[in-house]
Amino acid sequence: MTKKYTEEIEENFTPITLNEEASRCLVCLDAPCSKACPAGTDPAKFIRSVRFKNIKGAIETVRENNILGGICARVCPTEKYCQKGCSRSGIDKAIDIGRIQKYITDMEEELHMNVLAKPIKNKKEHIAIIGSGPSGLAAAGYLLLKGYHVDIYEKEKELGGYLRYGIPEYRLPNSVVDKEVNRIVSLGACVYTNTTVGKDITLEELEKKYDAVILGIGLNKAKTLPMFMNNPHVVSSISLLKEIKENKGNIKVPNNIIIVGGGDVAMDIATSLKILGSKNVACVVYEEFSEFKASEKELEGARNLDVSIYDGYIPLSVNDNEVTFKHRKIDSEIKMKADLIVLAIGQEVDATNIDVEFDKNEAKTSTYNIKGTNIFAVGDISRNKEKSVVGAVRTAKEVVFEIAKYLEGK
Repeated sequence: MTKKYTEEIEENFTPITLNEEASRCLVCLDAPCSKACPAGTDPAKFIRSVRFKNIKGAIETVRENNILGGICARVCPTEKYCQKGCSRSGIDKAIDIGRIQKYITDMEEELHMNVLAKPIKNKKEHIAIIGSGPSGLAAAGYLLLKGYHVDIYEKEKELGGYLRYGIPEYRLPNSVVDKEVNRIVSLGACVYTNTTVGKDITLEELEKKYDAVILGIGLNKAKTLPMFMNNPHVVSSISLLKEIKENKGNIKVPNNIIIVGGGDVAMDIATSLKILGSKNVACVVYEEFSEFKASEKELEGARNLDVSIYDGYIPLSVNDNEVTFKHRKIDSEIKMKADLIVLAIGQEVDATNIDVEFDKNEAKTSTYNIKGTNIFAVGDISRNKEKSVVGAVRTAKEVVFEIAKYLEGK
């Protein structure tokens, strides 16, 4: 069972099936799929290139528009964005845009293409980026392409943030994260790992040292509920996902597990635990099925592995390893015992020793800039509706544009 954790679940296209899928495209003049992509990856253009057997052109389109194109191809909930806009869905089903993009970015490695090139002339300004999750990495890449000097500060021993330490290996192998990170760092970034801003170096020091500072720390702390605190049977989903991924799935997991929560993170941990051998995994979810936040693909994957899902329930009380849940709308209670209780009820920002004001996990900014400072927020802590990797890429593009205006004005 363990081996499966390190194997990508989604089957790749072959050259034949790739062309068959691309030929289903209706070549819409208004390209609704491209309009629906938050990152502006332009699937309409790269699908047309595939149809005309121009793989190199397709690679250039993806990479120039989305610096994390290989990662987004694997983890983006395409049914909410580009595939939702696909006109073909009105006939039979949407084009499988994510898998086409995955094939393209994999071919980029096979062909040893290097679409992104260092600028001939560098600018004088130096910019610090705090955090190397998707928003920090993307911002670093776009700044480097514009010729700015970029230093990245990361508290972990390797770059990647939640991409490396959270998303399961079967969805996003760290070998892919390594390639995307190396592609950006090779543009000239200077990297400081094992460095916690607020502890090893202060935000005030960075403000003085750099022309601009980007805060991309993400929602890096698991939420909890008072009733579950100090309970030895309870762990957070993000800490367990990290432990599993760091050990490549080589850990022992208990047989009976309750997961409180029903978003993508809950589906990730539920699927991971089933792959690793847990016999009984149950997700107890606040939302009813019609309200589910998890992507359709992740929900389907969990249910295919016989994950039990109880929708519309909230935890009422916990006694050791037994939890009582109450339905939100009807008079119904359930009691469940488990070897392990996993909380997947969301994340919040942990800005310990970072002197920035937050409101509901978002930095108080004017667009992306914290007024009166040279600090800019990016990714999940910015005013970003799409709390996803593709949303992080979009905010990175917008922050880089805003920083360029700020530095020119300065």
